[in-house]
Amino acid sequence: QVELVESGGGTVPTGGSLRLSCAVSGHRYSGACIGWFRQPPGKEREGLAALYAGGFSTYYSDLVKGRFTLSQDSAQKTVYLQMNSLKPEDTAMYYCAVRTLGCNSLRLSASSYDYWGQGTQVTVSS
Repeated sequence: QVELVESGGGTVPTGGSLRLSCAVSGHRYSGACIGWFRQPPGKEREGLAALYAGGFSTYYSDLVKGRFTLSQDSAQKTVYLQMNSLKPEDTAMYYCAVRTLGCNSLRLSASSYDYWGQGTQVTVSS
């Protein structure tokens, strides 16, 4: 049973920071692609960033490049998304997901991911 648990969401003012965590269990960690996505109210889910679990490669959407940073603790099977300079338009439900076939050109495509967490809400006040 694959399980992903996100945490770290909350409400912050514009310009604030949050660090989201995604703990992965029940699946071989190394070699998978771990992605972060968000879904603003009334909008489609959008890919933000992804990394190779246990590796060094990271990928970012232009939406967040320069403001969000991925990191991981492979021993704990946990991926972190550090979010800085937050804006009201960053308000959304944030999800992490596992793509078992690794990070290829579909690494920021939600439909290519196999397992999802329950999400954590991020609200940025203006």
